[in-house]
Amino acid sequence: MIIIDNALEQRERQGNPIRIGMVGAGYMGRGIALQILSSFRGMRLVAIANRKVSEAQRAYREAGTESSVVVKTLEDLEDSISRGSCSVTDDASLVCGAAGIDAVIETTGEIEFGARIAVDAMNHGKHVILMNAELDATLGPILKVYADRAGVVITNTDGDEPGVAMNLFRFVKTIGYRPVLAGNLKGFYDPHRTPLTQKEFADRHHQKPKMITSFVDGTKLSMELTVLANATGFRVGQRGMYGPRCSHVKEALQSFPMDQLLDGGGMVDYLLGAEPGTGAFVVGYNEHPIRMQYMKYFKMGDGPFYVFYTPFHLPHLEIPITVARAVLFGDATVTPIGAPACDVITMAKRDLKGGEILDGIGGFTCYGMIENAAISRSDNLLPMGLSEGCRLVRDIPIDHPVSYLDVELPTGRFCDSLRSEQEKQFRDG
Repeated sequence: MIIIDNALEQRERQGNPIRIGMVGAGYMGRGIALQILSSFRGMRLVAIANRKVSEAQRAYREAGTESSVVVKTLEDLEDSISRGSCSVTDDASLVCGAAGIDAVIETTGEIEFGARIAVDAMNHGKHVILMNAELDATLGPILKVYADRAGVVITNTDGDEPGVAMNLFRFVKTIGYRPVLAGNLKGFYDPHRTPLTQKEFADRHHQKPKMITSFVDGTKLSMELTVLANATGFRVGQRGMYGPRCSHVKEALQSFPMDQLLDGGGMVDYLLGAEPGTGAFVVGYNEHPIRMQYMKYFKMGDGPFYVFYTPFHLPHLEIPITVARAVLFGDATVTPIGAPACDVITMAKRDLKGGEILDGIGGFTCYGMIENAAISRSDNLLPMGLSEGCRLVRDIPIDHPVSYLDVELPTGRFCDSLRSEQEKQFRDG
């Protein structure tokens, strides 16, 4: 979106910057604050909400803003925004409700809390940018229904893999090629890793062991590709995807059943160990003989399948672009297009016993695996995003899926009611 820079410059000249509120001030939240405050004109990060106000203050301080105002009421926050001050609070509802905020960035990675924030912000007319693939994969389709009703944008981000792939998808489609495969590049995958096995790595990189575990056990990968599937309508060729190991992304053309790509309406999948090691890829198809001559001349191969890829992903660096696209153009980077295409189901990480409490994403008891939504629904499988806190009512063998019939859900969760609403919305639709 090269026009974004000029549009933001115009907002800066007009003295009418985009005003952003952010919920969450963890590792990525601090990076986002630094990027908005140091690199982007035409927008302001006017408020940060975090359970520990000191961490919100830290995010501003590390971004070069020494002074921030602690606010306790909506009136105080709106007054602070009008005076051009930066505000911090432990009450996220203030950020969702303040009249002076155009968009809310949700960075918590939590599903119950994140769902409440997203709905609250949209009900107050705010665009919502999700730095939260877990929430998006679990409840994105119904949240998109809420966004449409409110006349706002809800979107995942530029820079994270679903956004990188979706931008490629739109590019490939725009230049006249049919996208048939899209996905991530993955370096390592072991579904049985735990916070204990990942603790040393996490400590070395100042990260949380559960978060790192969700990366290596495939849960995060499944969440991200479910976000992409729900934005494209693509599905998976089999439970968990194929995930072929190869040396370079260009080998994707030899690594998947091409008839399945053409006949099945497109797939999401991943490549394991492929250079350039990070980023996303899209395979486009066009069998026009003259087009194939041109593509061969441009060293894209013999066709009719062609690999397009971006060799990096820079989540917190690009998220201001997502905000600008939403606020200035009403354009979502990556958002569901309707009913869920895929889902992330709960799989037993070890032999589990009745009475155990599942510890959720990145934990010791289970991992997430992508599955086509139709199968997840027909088999009544438990979404990984709703697994935390569920009590098993029977034993589950290792690497077997967990269904709703296998658990007792925690009572009173908003995310469960939203999930039920999502099921009803698209079943009736």
